[in-house]
Amino acid sequence: MSGSVPGTGTGTGAGASLPRVLSIAGTDPTGGAGVQADLKSIAAHDGYGMAVVTALVAQNTLGVRSVHVPDAVFLRQQLDAVSDDVTVDAVKTGMLGTAEVVRVVVDWLRAHRPAWVVVDPVMVATSGDRLLDADAESAMTELFAVADLVTPNRDELRVLAELAGAGTTDGIAAARAVARRWDVRVLAKGGHDDGPTADDVLVSPDGSVRVFTGPRVVTTNTHGTGCSLSSAIAMLVARHGDWELAVGAAKTWLTAALRGADALQVGHGHGPIDHSALVRAALPTPRLTDAWWVDAAEVLDETLDCRFLQGLADGTLDPEVFAGYLAQDVHYLRAYEQHLATIAAGSAGDAAVFWTTASAGCAAEARDLHQRRLAGSHADDPVHPVCAGYLAHLAEAARQSADARDVAATGDVAATGDVSLLAAAVLPCFRVYAWVGERLGTAPVGHPFADWITAYRDPGFAASSARATELVEELARRADPELRGRMARAFRQSVAQELAFFRMPEQLGETV
Repeated sequence: MSGSVPGTGTGTGAGASLPRVLSIAGTDPTGGAGVQADLKSIAAHDGYGMAVVTALVAQNTLGVRSVHVPDAVFLRQQLDAVSDDVTVDAVKTGMLGTAEVVRVVVDWLRAHRPAWVVVDPVMVATSGDRLLDADAESAMTELFAVADLVTPNRDELRVLAELAGAGTTDGIAAARAVARRWDVRVLAKGGHDDGPTADDVLVSPDGSVRVFTGPRVVTTNTHGTGCSLSSAIAMLVARHGDWELAVGAAKTWLTAALRGADALQVGHGHGPIDHSALVRAALPTPRLTDAWWVDAAEVLDETLDCRFLQGLADGTLDPEVFAGYLAQDVHYLRAYEQHLATIAAGSAGDAAVFWTTASAGCAAEARDLHQRRLAGSHADDPVHPVCAGYLAHLAEAARQSADARDVAATGDVAATGDVSLLAAAVLPCFRVYAWVGERLGTAPVGHPFADWITAYRDPGFAASSARATELVEELARRADPELRGRMARAFRQSVAQELAFFRMPEQLGETV
């Protein structure tokens, strides 16, 4: 039908709910077609997707193996379960399979007519084989009477034109014949044509046309393209209330999805399109190191609340306790300097320069600030068990990184560890100290620990922390999932070790 029948949905717009779109179709366990593809398409356009299954299809990117069609009573129960509880703003139908299934869907649509109905006829396979018998094809024409838009592929359009009594082979003429015969809009798709562009033509029942031109994407990964496009249009028309806007936006989205298809590497046949391509392009790239930091939030909160940092901030910390802490920090920095030098040796270019400079900075800090504060005292303090535990953790990360480099040198391509694990383990010393410095604030004049608080807040150190994070981020992105997981765990353990280090002064006799 050429006009939409008002539904009971509230529609979309400012303050309105997301469009609620129902897919009535078969399944694809590989996720590229059928209801799985429909739900991805709807979600990619920020809608709420629902699905009623008409057929359980054992298929993959290589083809269909078998089809199980649930009985018609169960199909109607699924449909009623949705409409009895949820307002449906738009419906997309896909694989229906049998005349009985088609008639159940038609009866339900007549009883619960949503505002927008898109029919992907699924009558002819990509191979050209007819998927429906004559009875089912006849029943499909009953579905067109309650539809707003039909989206046949080239071969399906030819069959529909025959059913409409037109023997033309011209795509637009065939679409006009179908549109006129069943008073329905027809989208004649150009994906299977030749040439540099893929032009889709939206034909109205009155014969008027609008051509949507887009670049032809050269790819064999087109599995589920028709399912995905039709469900995207259903979703978008429920939002915009206009078919031309919906078709144009869906075509732009599909072009991007086709361009991203090859990178998915799903299956050995005709793979699926990338439903999330535009969504992903619109979002900032998630940072792995940020995820690690968020994961450590609870430990970080405990760190800021520890008595040592509170006493340091308000100036009430016992100077002798602080001296004991500094003595342990000297032990730590001497080892940390060597680990940074190891990372520098395993790096190249600007990264090697950064880690080398950071290593030298550790040596200078241990020599200057600590020695000035300690003034020769606590020189014989042994390594505290907490400090020893932290150093053992870093040493293990260094050992594993060294082992990975040794294995890689033998030609085992699976060994990609280099210095990535060690870099992840040393990063919290940068980030936690810079983060604590931000929160300690500026020490007032005469504060007993002003020099130390100033060192925490030093803009140069903050910049070093940011650069170290960038370098570890690059390493994490290049790592395989197994190594990336070990990096995340090394980072997490180092954050916990930082908390233990700040709590260590309590074990040194702190009386704050």
